[in-house]
Amino acid sequence: MKLLRELNQLSFTKEQITESVKTNNGILKLKGVIQRADAKNQNGRIYPRDILTKAIEPYMKLVKERRSHGELDHTDEMVVNLKNASHIITDIQILENGDVMGEIEVLNTPMGNIVRALIEQQVTVGISSRAVGSIANNGYADVVGDDLHIVCWDMVSEPSTEMAFMFKEAKELSQNDMKKFLSKEQRLHNLCGELLSESNNKLVL
Repeated sequence: MKLLRELNQLSFTKEQITESVKTNNGILKLKGVIQRADAKNQNGRIYPRDILTKAIEPYMKLVKERRSHGELDHTDEMVVNLKNASHIITDIQILENGDVMGEIEVLNTPMGNIVRALIEQQVTVGISSRAVGSIANNGYADVVGDDLHIVCWDMVSEPSTEMAFMFKEAKELSQNDMKKFLSKEQRLHNLCGELLSESNNKLVL
């Protein structure tokens, strides 16, 4: 399994920012495309809609409990470090065209205040998903598997070149790393899948 990251740009006008703060009692709330399903992205990956939907379902529990934090800038950790939290996701919807729309609330934290200042100064920021999962190449793209597990969405600066971002995209995870991250049920599900796969490969017709 790999640590997967995908970047989407967020851009807002001064009028949109001012209206958001005014409407939400001083809180900056944003809305935009945070991911795309069924489309080859800049990292050469495709997230099938059914797999992405399945991965978002358990994440929505964090959203409802206001525990869907994200950090400012990249990290290779498989948990969110609250001291670096800059925002929370307050809603996620997958549209008919495959766009994953997210509503984001910028927090009144040191990192959140940096994000807010950047956005208010019209600096283009990106939002990058942090997830773990397997991939398989189909000759056209790397297709993400059904073991996809979403950690969070982070606020990031867009690199000057696409390759600069892709260089750090995929990090192999050890079994110990996965044990720290996945629940007992998820590990059992993955193990059963591996055993079934091995069993099928050994069948002689």
